[in-house]
Amino acid sequence: MASAPTVKPQLSANALVVLRERYLRRDEHQNIVETPEELFRRVARAVAAADRWFDPLADVEATAAAFYEAMASLEFLPNTPALMNAGTPLGQLEACFVLPIDDSLDSIFETLKQAALIQKTGGGTGFSFSRLRPRGDIVHSTMGQASGPVSFMSIYDTASEVIKQGSKRRGANMGVLRVDHPDIREFITCKRDPTKFTNFNISVGVSDAFIEAVENGKEYPLVNPRDGHVWARPPAREIFDLIVQSAWDNGEPGLLALDTINRANPTPLLGPMEATNPCAEMPLLPYEACCLGSIDVGKLVTRKGEGYEVAWNRLADRVRLGVHFLDNVVEANRYPLPENARICLGNRKIGLGVMGFADLLIRLGIPYDSDEGVAMGERLMAFVEAEARVASAQLAEKRGVFPNFPGSAYDRPNGPRLRNATVTTIAPTGTISIIADCSSGIEPLFALAYLKRVFGEVQLAQEVHPAFVEVARRRRFYSDELLRRVAERGSIQGMAEIPADVRRVFVTALDIAPEWHVRMQAAFQRHVDNGVSKTINLPVTASPDDVRDAYLLAYRLGCKGITVYRYGSRPAQVLSVQGYCISCSGEDSAPLGRPEGEPLPAVCA
Repeated sequence: MASAPTVKPQLSANALVVLRERYLRRDEHQNIVETPEELFRRVARAVAAADRWFDPLADVEATAAAFYEAMASLEFLPNTPALMNAGTPLGQLEACFVLPIDDSLDSIFETLKQAALIQKTGGGTGFSFSRLRPRGDIVHSTMGQASGPVSFMSIYDTASEVIKQGSKRRGANMGVLRVDHPDIREFITCKRDPTKFTNFNISVGVSDAFIEAVENGKEYPLVNPRDGHVWARPPAREIFDLIVQSAWDNGEPGLLALDTINRANPTPLLGPMEATNPCAEMPLLPYEACCLGSIDVGKLVTRKGEGYEVAWNRLADRVRLGVHFLDNVVEANRYPLPENARICLGNRKIGLGVMGFADLLIRLGIPYDSDEGVAMGERLMAFVEAEARVASAQLAEKRGVFPNFPGSAYDRPNGPRLRNATVTTIAPTGTISIIADCSSGIEPLFALAYLKRVFGEVQLAQEVHPAFVEVARRRRFYSDELLRRVAERGSIQGMAEIPADVRRVFVTALDIAPEWHVRMQAAFQRHVDNGVSKTINLPVTASPDDVRDAYLLAYRLGCKGITVYRYGSRPAQVLSVQGYCISCSGEDSAPLGRPEGEPLPAVCA
């Protein structure tokens, strides 16, 4: 029998705050009854136990020890529901779900009930409202007029507001409407009032034909989904300009490239993907769920002279462990609905990704906004993708391919025989990146020092990035006064007392031109089965043309979705430097510049 691991979690003060506020188990009197080490052991044991469902002789103790060591070292963490619920009676370990809505009151309110059941377990929900008939259309049963998709979104929003008050983890929503729906103008502008739809992120589903019409200055049809009749033919640029202006104003809507998404659909015989999870990095079929985990690549480095290089062998080990862990989660999860179990066990989609990428670039001495930085992002994710597919194929040899493999994109001569229909995703990693004490997902640093509020009112400590402090001491330009100024400014650009090469490496989100944000997202997307959570940060001085350029560049480079945020365009702050904020984006932190308590944006930071 394997001996118990000796590694002890080395947690920052901020990580301990987050764990105590939300993750550690409590008794009926709300007293904490679990340590961080016990949390990781609980999760490791519960997830490892699934090994015996495939092999009665499996060494579950050894698997649990490996899972524990990966989490306790903070080199791999699963999504928040797994940390909260593994080994508990609730047992719901997956993050978010997509639910279908058809054009009838029965379907609308049945889906609302299903969303409530999911959200009470801490899951988020995504919906496409595109099948609902438009406002003003006929309702034959009453001979009245339909109120349209946005009115029903309001009902869903109110229900989520009520449910989150009694839930351990607030469930956010994603609302999607196709760009060719007659109510598209109302949808695009529905969040201009900051008091409305506070539990929703919204994204417009665009098609290749629409983007082509925008680029060529043509009209395009708005089609009633009930009967296929064309209601209007507006200029495509008029609608695109409305999207751009709204996003410039407040960061929404995001865009989803539906044709790009469905060209990558691994199981096309099961139907098209029309919606995503609330952060939009997981396009999903009806009733599918996110099964996510992330590797902190910033910790997977080794010394090379006076610098560092990627520890590729250690990264490969973590990728293989992560695939094993997440495939076990698919099996061990207690699904809220039988429909969820059926499709999730049939496709076994998982989404292994990375966090700490900005930390890694800093360790390697590579600027984020550089050809070298983009190349490193692509090389890193290509490696993760290749290793993840090898791991999934090895699991398939022992456990079988995913049940819906016949007719899938892999079902071809010499195609890979995989255990999982998808293996990679770049998630936002909001709170788990705080636990791991690393930068979020593939985002650049927001600032070298900032304040953050989590769970509504808990403020975390402000810290200057430790790698900058290390470099400042080693290069002998450190002083307490310098750190105070850095903490005030957030950025070191323009500080002549700091060497130019240091300023070049320690760039922050708003130091980086939008084009580099998009190029980095696209570099990762080329080696990700699902989507990439990334926010395209814009300075407060950015124009609507900057938003338009970012949207079109992301589409041309093959991104499945995009969200922008213009600094300061939202009044309340989650992370703040000199009175403004940006979110580290995550499963349960509020998004970039959003009013306190709102859920995440379409493709979150």
